[in-house]
Amino acid sequence: MLQVGIVGLPNVGKSTLFNALTSQQAALAANYPFATIEPNVGVVAVPDERLAVLEEMYKSQKVVPATVEFVDIAGLVRGASKGEGLGNQFLANIRETDAVIQVVRCFEDENVHHVEGSIDPIRDIETIHIELALADLASVEKRKDKTERTAKTGDKQAKAELAVLEKLLEPLADGSAARTADLTDDERKIARSFFLLTTKPTIYAANVDEGSLADPDSNPHVKAVKDYAEKEGAETVVICARLEEELVELAAEEREEYLNDLGVSGSGVGKMIKSAYKLLGLMSFLTAGPKEVRAWTIPVGTKAPKAAGEIHSDIERGFIRAEIVSYDKLVELGSENAAKEKGQMRSEGKEYTMQEGDVVNFRFNV
Repeated sequence: MLQVGIVGLPNVGKSTLFNALTSQQAALAANYPFATIEPNVGVVAVPDERLAVLEEMYKSQKVVPATVEFVDIAGLVRGASKGEGLGNQFLANIRETDAVIQVVRCFEDENVHHVEGSIDPIRDIETIHIELALADLASVEKRKDKTERTAKTGDKQAKAELAVLEKLLEPLADGSAARTADLTDDERKIARSFFLLTTKPTIYAANVDEGSLADPDSNPHVKAVKDYAEKEGAETVVICARLEEELVELAAEEREEYLNDLGVSGSGVGKMIKSAYKLLGLMSFLTAGPKEVRAWTIPVGTKAPKAAGEIHSDIERGFIRAEIVSYDKLVELGSENAAKEKGQMRSEGKEYTMQEGDVVNFRFNV
């Protein structure tokens, strides 16, 4: 399962957000640096309103949502790339993740200590960026030295790697992310094999106080984070981690009523999970019947036989066709039979690329 790492400076709300995401008190949320020492891992259901609709339509006995794995990682401090704080451990933990949510503190609270002594989200973001870039720089330089020796023997693969490493050195030496390097598609494939920290796609979680939720743009810290994220093509999700953690204790109806009273539509955590799922390059296709309604996770661009293999390898091996109706059309028409009668149930072959929200029945023979 792909993992999303929750990162940030100490005391910005990482563990509180993790608790809210996983609907549990698994992470120790405390007002001192490094409350999280070993990374906490939680498997989180992806909110999907379509499942309840299909459950009612098919009178299903069970509903199984898609899931994504979140990792709460120890806070990073200035100098982490040189081993300060829990730097080495932090860098090792984040290297194992596939994408990153960077939690940025956008609230004032004199009772919650900030490791830098003041609230400045852009400084905090850049602190982490610089430390990650420095760690990547050291990694690339070390690999370059080794690859150069192999390339001198005429090894073609080593020569290709060396060309990519040299391109990556330019932005990293300036403290910029490796993902900003000007690489071709083939070169990016090579770069992915280096597992660099600054190639990971990122979402910024602007952690605000309760009073800022209804109108987050009135919070100057939030605006600064959004402007920064926009420049690098990243998404910003505004959340109040402390509130979201408290909402976990309420029933769904009470939760919705509380948010409505605040003038907020929907949970910030729900938006965060959906954004993380998308950031990982994932999508869902759906299966539905009396026994079960389920969302199956596949990478965007997956062909029908490979998607069938997520259900069972035998279905992929004996794939004949996929009978597909889009979720929207199925709901509009009210049943599979109606979809067939209206010509909305399609028969797709091996070259069909799955689409988000396809409701599928695979035909196979083994």
